[in-house]
Amino acid sequence: MTLAVLINGSAPQDLSHAIPVNDRGLHYGDGLFETALLADGRIRFLDDHLQRLMTGCRRLGIPAPHREVLLDEIQRVTSSLRSGVLKIIVTRGAGGRGYGIEPTLQPTRIVALYAAPDAVKSEVALRWCETRLGRNARLAGVKHLNRLEQVLAQAEQGAARSDEGLMLDTEGELVGGIASNVFLVRDGALVTPDLRFSGVRGVMRDRVLRAATQAGMIASEEPLWPHDLDAASEVFLTNAIRGVQSAVSLDALQWRAGPVAARLRVALAL
Repeated sequence: MTLAVLINGSAPQDLSHAIPVNDRGLHYGDGLFETALLADGRIRFLDDHLQRLMTGCRRLGIPAPHREVLLDEIQRVTSSLRSGVLKIIVTRGAGGRGYGIEPTLQPTRIVALYAAPDAVKSEVALRWCETRLGRNARLAGVKHLNRLEQVLAQAEQGAARSDEGLMLDTEGELVGGIASNVFLVRDGALVTPDLRFSGVRGVMRDRVLRAATQAGMIASEEPLWPHDLDAASEVFLTNAIRGVQSAVSLDALQWRAGPVAARLRVALAL
């Protein structure tokens, strides 16, 4: 449920007519988004989210919103509430037909707050997704609006009893979950896919890597494949809304919720 929304700083009276029909975010997925958790009246890791948004704008060549403008609009949609999910969307703006970018485009900026999620599971069951992620180093790591691969992967769920799907790229390399990053504990060390060809560099992923290093753990980013899960003593997922979730099963594989994930939850005050 949408609790509040601003579009270019204004609260629309009718959301169905608020975005121009020729907005490039609608036509081409030409834009970026951030999703952050509002908990106890504070947005968790807000600076990290805004930094990633600015980095994504530079990568895509979209003029970035001024930080002060975003902070003001975030305050306006969250000031009366203690919990929820904040979403920021920036598109390249409204333009004519075709893929070409008009130099005079004005970016569209959406700041919205949604209801807080239900209770988040600390332990999750995984499945493999049939849908693969395309490799494209120019988009790797960026949280762009084109999420059709994830939509198709989520639609595979059907009657399967799982909480999240793991996705491979078109070459069979492990990338992460549909809406999460994945970590393995192997020989006492923490490892996560390096995301050099696809995937999103999650805010919680970066926080976990930093917390692990500060705690004296060996932590690395490297290419991973499905067979690497066989040797893992612990597997967990990270997501800015759901935090750190321990994986307990994937087909015939089973793990226990382990001490590394528990330690990181404490370090990150999750």
